[in-house]
Amino acid sequence: MPNRHDSAMDGSTFVPLPQIDRSAFAAELTALRRELVADIGPEDAAHLLRMERWGRLCTAAGYACAWVVPNPIAVLLIGMGNVARWTMVTHHVMHRGYDKAPVPERLTSAKYAQGWRRWLDWPDWMDPKAWAYEHNHLHHFHTGEVDDPDLVEHNAWLLRLRVMPRPLKWVLVLLLMLTWKLSYYAPNTLWALQQRELRAAQREGETPLPTPGNIWRLLYPGERLLLPITRRGIAFWWRCVLPNAAIKFGLVPALFLPLGTWAWAAVLINSVLAELYANVHAFAIIVPNHAGDDVWRFEGHPRDRGEFYLRQIVGSVNYPGGSDGRDFLMGYLNYQIEHHLWPDLPMLKYRQAAPRVKAICERFGVPYVEESVFERFKRLWAILMGDASMRRAPQGEAVLG
Repeated sequence: MPNRHDSAMDGSTFVPLPQIDRSAFAAELTALRRELVADIGPEDAAHLLRMERWGRLCTAAGYACAWVVPNPIAVLLIGMGNVARWTMVTHHVMHRGYDKAPVPERLTSAKYAQGWRRWLDWPDWMDPKAWAYEHNHLHHFHTGEVDDPDLVEHNAWLLRLRVMPRPLKWVLVLLLMLTWKLSYYAPNTLWALQQRELRAAQREGETPLPTPGNIWRLLYPGERLLLPITRRGIAFWWRCVLPNAAIKFGLVPALFLPLGTWAWAAVLINSVLAELYANVHAFAIIVPNHAGDDVWRFEGHPRDRGEFYLRQIVGSVNYPGGSDGRDFLMGYLNYQIEHHLWPDLPMLKYRQAAPRVKAICERFGVPYVEESVFERFKRLWAILMGDASMRRAPQGEAVLG
């Protein structure tokens, strides 16, 4: 069995997971979840509606000054409204986080962004059904495993090569940051959904279809959909690219034409810049959540609830928060540990749970990583550049039950 000084071929260091009483650990966390679920109520519903309202106000205020001249205020406000709609409303509603709360029916997982409501609730590049499958199922139930489609170290294998010139790495990462919802998330999520649909139609005895972990790619599986030269690539452009581009960069600027062509041009420019800003903002608060030289990645699947909980904690990181203002700016993704323990809770419950989860981890000797988003981004950058590697849990190691 590898020891803590062994390294994988990709540079990851084998470090055993904390040796803990898994059963007792799981029991305490499960009891805390029951308490949190029992307390879901009007306060959580009011909080979601407040965060949704803040996001809408950002969007409205941004467009209110977007027609005058291209300007950073409009860009920042429109971009922040874009981020809020995805990270706070869409993310938690589609995780069924508010199905037990007294929210309007439109904010339940059964209704949100379904059918024509997609363009009312969440007009973005990602197909809602595809994103829900890739994120809610593949990412959350394979966190840190090779079949986690969002495992940064695995996806960035080409960037991490020593032979690649560093300036070229910087350019590629910058381009990814500026466009990643369109260039990464939209095709990757649709590719995952297409694979699931093909798998469902597969006949017994046929060669198994590739998974996010074993298919060949330059960076990520969905890259093969970016060019509309295959049936699946055309589907990506038809379902994801063209409709959203027509709304954001066609319909919305056209609404300002009665104010003149200059107003139309200013809104168009601000809309494009706001999209770029939203990509960078979202990248900075999302991607560092599961990357760093102090974060584990894993072989195989967890064997029980205790190991599942352990993996979610040591494979995720938090950013400090504690107020609606700070948490809003970080899209409530600063409670990533609590969210990965229990993906189907309201946002407010994660803030309430965080100090108690941290105390449980301290009592059991489980690392609970919480650093500023800037510190975490530095650690992410080191992973992307190939200057650092993640910890890797040896496969089949003994953990106390």
